[in-house]
Amino acid sequence: MLLMARELTYGGSERQLALLASRLGRHGFEPRAGCFQAAGVRAAELRASGAEVAEFPMRSFVRPEAAVRAWQMIRYLERERIAIVHAFDTPANLFAVPLARAARTPVVLSSQRAHRSLSGGPRRHLLRLTDQIVDAVVVNCEYLERHLIEDEKVPAGRIRLCYNGIDLDRFSPENRRKPDEFGCASLVIGTVCALRPEKGIETLIDAFAHLRTPGLRLAIVGDGSSRPALGERARARGLGESCLFLGGRGEVAGLLRGIDIFVLPSRSEALSNSLMEAMACGCCAVASRVGGNPELVREGQTGMLFTPGQAGELAEALQLLIENAALRRRMAEAGAEFVRTHFSAEAAVRRMAEIYREFLDS
Repeated sequence: MLLMARELTYGGSERQLALLASRLGRHGFEPRAGCFQAAGVRAAELRASGAEVAEFPMRSFVRPEAAVRAWQMIRYLERERIAIVHAFDTPANLFAVPLARAARTPVVLSSQRAHRSLSGGPRRHLLRLTDQIVDAVVVNCEYLERHLIEDEKVPAGRIRLCYNGIDLDRFSPENRRKPDEFGCASLVIGTVCALRPEKGIETLIDAFAHLRTPGLRLAIVGDGSSRPALGERARARGLGESCLFLGGRGEVAGLLRGIDIFVLPSRSEALSNSLMEAMACGCCAVASRVGGNPELVREGQTGMLFTPGQAGELAEALQLLIENAALRRRMAEAGAEFVRTHFSAEAAVRRMAEIYREFLDS
């Protein structure tokens, strides 16, 4: 079995791949991870767990090296008698799926973990071609299942749902306290995500600038292409030291246990690992009403929702939670219980094992 992604770093797809590859052995499989670049925190985790990491190093599909790597991958799949190839992100879908078919791999699966509007032009067309040659497309939320059926015309019978899972031993509300990075904050509003345009962090910065409660801190954990512009926006809003850019982190559970209100302001989202992890760690969740967010945040029960891009609406929700500690605590506790019940790593591994066996046995 080969689980394939572009790289093995901080992203949500990579996180789920590493979780599965490190645990599927308990279900009778021999998982391996494949990637184009084998450096990164997930690669280190996988090697430490004893999982093999196969690298097919390249930077672009249009360079001559791509043909060499394609041949190497076909030979690898044939030589190792790989029975299942499962691609976890768009680059892996486009590269590994057709090569696995060329190598006559018995079971070939792709994944869709984001709205396809994020895959522009030719890539979206090519993804539609891979939909036609895979045994199944695995999605991580009901929202994406509907998207593939209604917008991409994928037959419902070719889609399989496997919710993301998280390690509840690592992500729990036990020993909640504010780490040193947050200083003497009276209350911390935070987020953990890749700093890309679709994550909508500018909405969170603008909303935070509307708040007037003394001692608040805004903690932004992550890195990416939007980091410089977001820093300039925070300075322009006069946030100064109250806005903390903490960079990308391999281990975020300790930071999450110090965040009082976790905000995911995405303009586009599927099922967010970071949102689940925050809820599991006892944060009160506030999320934009997009994608799979409402499948995690039940309005007024496990958290609060707001219209994406609406900083004023988000500021009102935050002010309500800042002023009402009992409401904040009630929704945080309900959110943690909801994630513990429905989104454990064990549940995700069991479900994915069911999908693999379905096609191996057919």
